[in-house]
Amino acid sequence: MDGIADYVFIRPLNEGNHGQYYLAKPPARLGLEATNVVVKVVAGQTTQETFSKATRELKAFAAVRSPYLVRLYDAGQQTGTFFYAMEWLERGSLAAPSSELTKDAARKAVADVARAAHALHEAGIVHQDIAPENVLLADDGGRLADLGLAKVLQPGVTVTSLGSRSIGAVEYVDPAMLAGGQPSRQTDVYSLGMTLHRALAGVGMFGDISSAAPMMAMRAVLAGTPKLDPALGPDEAALIKACIDPDLSRRPRTALEVAERIDALPVPAGSLPAAAG
Repeated sequence: MDGIADYVFIRPLNEGNHGQYYLAKPPARLGLEATNVVVKVVAGQTTQETFSKATRELKAFAAVRSPYLVRLYDAGQQTGTFFYAMEWLERGSLAAPSSELTKDAARKAVADVARAAHALHEAGIVHQDIAPENVLLADDGGRLADLGLAKVLQPGVTVTSLGSRSIGAVEYVDPAMLAGGQPSRQTDVYSLGMTLHRALAGVGMFGDISSAAPMMAMRAVLAGTPKLDPALGPDEAALIKACIDPDLSRRPRTALEVAERIDALPVPAGSLPAAAG
């Protein structure tokens, strides 16, 4: 694929929920100083009604003022294919960083994304897809990307059908949602806790979840017990445990509280391998 609408693709980046990301040259009409942007091309055909709903969701996301949210530039539809353009951050994501991260940088990125999630929550928006691949890395911390559009782009398809999530992202979804519960601040807090664990330990809390076995992945999350990595510091472990507590009333009340508790953790030493999503 060489491009879409008036965007010229430079190269493919990675696949995400529902589609493919491309590094692209932005059209002059946007008036951007940025040389490159990221374009997400959503898989499958999009009706006009779905396109209208998706653009409303993106506009609501873009209207939230937070320095920790990735900037959205544009959205469109070409011959039934929906796409949108956003900020390009060349340092990659927690799932695929361009270079080794220090533990401090990984924690800072998750804290920043927690602040971004709080800003969304205060605007009445639940992200629903906080995971390492959506924690983009900037020179000064992290940015939250890719507002979950599963409920809009695939109406009638539930999380429990695995149609609205990549299998790799299942471990970051609150089991209550996988069982049909409603998204909320606390379900995003769960995702922040799971993302923090992956960022700090380099492993997930449900072991090796294979994308080749979707039902096994779902079973691992719904029937399994998340396990904290023993190498975590006691304060790190306590925060993650609180974020994923099955009793929502015992979780941090807000994503901002998660950020502040990350900030208050003892100063880490050394670096850790690039986290894998």
